[in-house]
Amino acid sequence: MRLAAVDLGSNSTRLLIADIDDDGTLTEIVHRATVTRLGHGVDRTGRLDDAAVTRVLDELEVVRGLLDEHGVQRTVGVLTSAVRDAENGADLTDRVRATGIDARTIAGEREAALSFLGATSGRSAEERPVAVIDIGGGSTEMIVGRVGHEPDFAVSTQAGVVRQGERHLHHDPPETDELHALAEDGRAIVAGALPADVRGRVGTVIAVAGTPTSCAAMLLELDAYDPASTHGYRLTLAEVDELTARLAQMTDEERRGVRGLHPDRAPTIVAGCVLLSVVLRAFGVDECEVSEHDILRGAIIAAATGRF
Repeated sequence: MRLAAVDLGSNSTRLLIADIDDDGTLTEIVHRATVTRLGHGVDRTGRLDDAAVTRVLDELEVVRGLLDEHGVQRTVGVLTSAVRDAENGADLTDRVRATGIDARTIAGEREAALSFLGATSGRSAEERPVAVIDIGGGSTEMIVGRVGHEPDFAVSTQAGVVRQGERHLHHDPPETDELHALAEDGRAIVAGALPADVRGRVGTVIAVAGTPTSCAAMLLELDAYDPASTHGYRLTLAEVDELTARLAQMTDEERRGVRGLHPDRAPTIVAGCVLLSVVLRAFGVDECEVSEHDILRGAIIAAATGRF
């Protein structure tokens, strides 16, 4: 069966087209990501910006063409933090559904569960529970559970690279006190959401989405983004902190020229690195495993098994 999933996130609009066999084997056909910054201004205004909505709808025209070109049988879509928080979010959901995508604005806990399903699919069982962290544009999900099972802890927090960046980073490059304020905001949010007993029982930490994959690509100095190279990369806390210090000294224009970093992620990567460091410290680990398997894969698996 050929299925597709579209993730309309606060920072990017992403597409995965894949074949999934009866035994659950998933083969990727198309993987596309475009920074559309749907969450721009939502934290301040409570509404989706007209220009941001236009960027998303323009990207969906490209997505619609790819779905038709590749003969996709069913397409599901998830709309997350920006749309949940915006008073005009339901209007966008209706407009997305009008394109033929089975799009749904999902709760943070559902977003977390789909991310966990995608990140842990195909993995062997581990002795201790694994944690999946998904730092998005408007929210960060932290999910803990055993491979092959439903997660037994999942939380979605109001910490994201667009949200916290707009709250705290007002200079280019950012000033030291702005970085400290962003980190403190992140620490307070995470501390209030992640119980100590949950932190203490985790073994492996898996990090998904644009921040950790971009970190891996920069450290590998990739000329062209290669998911096969970034998937499984062991990203240390020390490397995250080194990247934060390096990138925070640059202007936005300078960051756009960093090898391995997509130029469109330059405006949010500093906030992403700060939040990733905060979450890794909260779990008390000094490294994480970067994964290209995330909510897109989880949504396709859920659709194939009647759980979407």
